[in-house]
Amino acid sequence: MPCSGQYPWLVTLRFVLPALDPEARIILTLCLASEAGLFALRLKLIMLQSTKHRIALISVDGDPAIEIGQEEAGGQNVYVRQVGNALAKLGWQVDMFTRRSSPEQAAIVQHGPNCRTIRLKAGPAKFMGRDTLFDHLPEFVDQFQQFQQREGFCYSLIHTNYWLSSWVGMELKKQQSLIQVHTYHSLGAVKYRSIGEVPVIATQRLAIEKACLETVDRVIATSPQEQKHMRILVSQKGQIKMIPCGTDIDKYGGIERSVAREKLGIAPDAKMVLYVGRFDRRKGIETLVRAVAQSSLRGKANLQLVIGGGSCPGQSDGIERDRIANIVDEVGLEDCTTFPGRLDDTVLPFYYAAADVCVVPSHYEPFGLVAIEAMASQTPVVASNVGGLEFTVVPEVTGLLAPPKDEAAFAHAIDRILINPIWRDELGAAGRKRVEIAFSWDSVASGLTDLYTHLLTQTRAKTEKQPQIAA
Repeated sequence: MPCSGQYPWLVTLRFVLPALDPEARIILTLCLASEAGLFALRLKLIMLQSTKHRIALISVDGDPAIEIGQEEAGGQNVYVRQVGNALAKLGWQVDMFTRRSSPEQAAIVQHGPNCRTIRLKAGPAKFMGRDTLFDHLPEFVDQFQQFQQREGFCYSLIHTNYWLSSWVGMELKKQQSLIQVHTYHSLGAVKYRSIGEVPVIATQRLAIEKACLETVDRVIATSPQEQKHMRILVSQKGQIKMIPCGTDIDKYGGIERSVAREKLGIAPDAKMVLYVGRFDRRKGIETLVRAVAQSSLRGKANLQLVIGGGSCPGQSDGIERDRIANIVDEVGLEDCTTFPGRLDDTVLPFYYAAADVCVVPSHYEPFGLVAIEAMASQTPVVASNVGGLEFTVVPEVTGLLAPPKDEAAFAHAIDRILINPIWRDELGAAGRKRVEIAFSWDSVASGLTDLYTHLLTQTRAKTEKQPQIAA
């Protein structure tokens, strides 16, 4: 029988043997009798170990347990929460770490048996804009380390989200042995090209994003366009893996348009244009409003514009909502425009289903979750031809693309879908099929599981190759 000196990983068996019944011990003995048996046994042990492996998803600025649609709460929050839940279903024990932004927030939110959100102190317990959080990150690192000490273990793999969390992860790597996977969600190098006033933090962010790509174990690109931007605008160094975002295909797509409209009080003959998302200038809502004002159907059909998203008076999103409302009045759309507020999970599927077209007019999107939620609902999409939207939306197949900020182009694209209900339904059906094939959260979690397992196995193999020190 081989010894643990030849096969150091056999040491793991001492934790397994006490739990085996007599029959299982006989099978184990037979496995140990041959090289082929050893190989099969090792694969099984890796599976057993990864089944309950504990990992940390870190999203300092994007609380996965918060209500979506609040200020600066959007796609990143959804991504982290849904990835965490999907990974937990595959057997991972998932702890999602974020910053506590209110004294009333629970320290720990349990989402399921193997998935929870853990809120750590990092600065005052109040809402703070992303560009003001960097100075509080060292406290977040300290709080994370204290949590590990209280729990009595250290995470061997962390998946960080957004550049702020990447800094946290890189600092943790200096203090302990771990694997770091990172998702950017937004690249500063791209974002700062689309805004007029670049924040003071920009230089620091760009340097951290470059260091992250060059040093972490793997960076996730959510689209081929984002991967290209990383290589051209950030660094030629570093390892990138393409795994797209996803959506809940069971939540969307099962509601008939007529049923949704009856529930929401929308007329059957309405030509409904839908926007879902935050109130933020970079989301391009002004372009949408002015495009609808230019529609050839205006005055000829029951044109309805629905702008869904939460906001807080006096905050940046509340200020932007007021600005958009003023533009609606300015172009004379007040009688056909609705602001339903934040659309939670109980009503959002109905709005997607009720719409003739969903518009995503962002100045930049690394992926665009709203686009695939609409497609999953069999609703065609008109989106800006930027970033990941060029990957998500297939022109003339699942929707149409238009240049960002181009009101006339958006108006033409929206009208093409509104005046042709048969083509609208064909686009919607094709969008649903595309989402089912490529963009379910289960497929995202499966891709991440393959990557995590590969990195953990790779690290384990390197450890085993290290010289054994005699007792």
